[in-house]
Amino acid sequence: MYISEKAFTINLMIQSYKKNPALAEKYDTIIIGSGMGSLTSAAILAKEGQKVLVLERHYIAGGFTHIFKRKGFEWDVGIHYIGEVQRETSVIRKLFDYISNSELQWADMGDVYDKIVIGDKEYDFVKGVQNFKEKILSYFPDEKTAIDDYVRLVFEAIKTSQKFYMDKALPPIMSKIFGGKMRKPFYKFSDKTTYEVLSSLTNNEELIKVLSGQYGDYGLPPKESSFVMHAAVARHYFAGGSFPVGGSSEIAKTIDKVIEKAGGTIIINSEVDEIIIKNNKAIGVNMKDGKSFFAEKIISGAGIMTTYNKLIPEKIVEKHALKQQLKTVKRSVSHACLYIGLDGSPEELKLPKTNYWIYPDKIDHDTAVHNYLNDLDAEFPVVYISFPSAKDPDWSNRYPGKSTIDIITLLPFEGFKNWNGTKWMKRGEDYNDKKEKIAQRLLQVLYKHIPQAKGKIQHYELSTPLTTQHFINYDKGEIYGLDHTPKRFRQNFLKPRTKIKNLYLTGQDVVTAGVAAALFSGVITTSAMTGKNIIKKVMQK
Repeated sequence: MYISEKAFTINLMIQSYKKNPALAEKYDTIIIGSGMGSLTSAAILAKEGQKVLVLERHYIAGGFTHIFKRKGFEWDVGIHYIGEVQRETSVIRKLFDYISNSELQWADMGDVYDKIVIGDKEYDFVKGVQNFKEKILSYFPDEKTAIDDYVRLVFEAIKTSQKFYMDKALPPIMSKIFGGKMRKPFYKFSDKTTYEVLSSLTNNEELIKVLSGQYGDYGLPPKESSFVMHAAVARHYFAGGSFPVGGSSEIAKTIDKVIEKAGGTIIINSEVDEIIIKNNKAIGVNMKDGKSFFAEKIISGAGIMTTYNKLIPEKIVEKHALKQQLKTVKRSVSHACLYIGLDGSPEELKLPKTNYWIYPDKIDHDTAVHNYLNDLDAEFPVVYISFPSAKDPDWSNRYPGKSTIDIITLLPFEGFKNWNGTKWMKRGEDYNDKKEKIAQRLLQVLYKHIPQAKGKIQHYELSTPLTTQHFINYDKGEIYGLDHTPKRFRQNFLKPRTKIKNLYLTGQDVVTAGVAAALFSGVITTSAMTGKNIIKKVMQK
């Protein structure tokens, strides 16, 4: 879901991401990284009157929400669809409106947002809870009770998550008093795997396979993933999927205006070397180029692994046993993405808006993943195909007569460890040959399901875990930060506050995987920092 391996054109539409803007001597808050959690935190704090400095190590802002351009095409690297934004009164829509001053516009993907393909059989996920239940029932007419119970449990699990995440924003003393009671109902669902819950409802393995057909959105198959993670994704899309009009770069573009209005700024090509900590208090950052910036508070949106392993002085890490905390969690899966540019408009090529989730026949998700991890030449355990140009109504205004497709699959970092430490774009012919082999396999999957794409491809290129490592600064090229296992949700240190005064965390490690979750992480982080009920303020707007 990330950036391609070759060089890409900087998005010049976002002129406010200056390399050398006018900088203040001191800021209220410095934020490391410019992903969704960081941008949300920055916009909320700006609306609270703070002057915020956002530091991005690469040459384009936005984290997983940014785009890249090549050969006359444009690809969205992290956003493929977002739920719950068509209804203006939904919390997620209200949050996006709040941090973008309502400038973000959304295009509905239509009735069918996901298509689960198992062998030669197709199962449509349609928007609307009742519609969803009826559609699944049409495929499994003897499973009405299981389908009804499944939807009910999804909603129950999400309801318990409200207090669980509220606890993350509480002051430590308040969390100590009330947190256990707030978290307990959540653990009833988070302690179980997705498969445990689904298999308690039905013995129909095909139905289980279909209902868990979005597991690629969080990276773990049913027997490993926590049910609350699965429930969060399923519930998120029950009302359908949407795509930002004008592409996902509009997210950072609109939020930047909010930050600048309060005197803050986003700087690209600005890599933090170390967080400055004195008397166990974060006071600023030292940059790779030797400069230093200072602020009352520091937020890291770089991920907890990167923050604790790379950005905090070793003595502080040892003092608070931070690496001991990291031993209780694991990195999420890594991936490959094939970015494709085609001759012909989405209409001419009859490209769908619906996402395709393609799985092997006969075997369950977990077995398919196991077989593949033991032999990368085995059948792909999951292939996800997205058609971003078909989802964006503004696409043809920007790129007439052209289209794009993204194809994603799991790809373990270990398969590329021989090239670890090599330079981007200079990894050698063996590396390129391995990428080409994977690309050709993915193209064959595409042609089977979208045969009209054959002969229309003008450009394609594959990203690998090393690409993600280079651009996102995750050591193993992980796609979703931390694995969403039952054990992960028992780790009480995954909160905005750290053991270092005035140092906070934001991003998907604080909440869960996905852009919407990262959006909420910004709310939780700023609520913890300010002591204010940010959600209440947003909902009253």
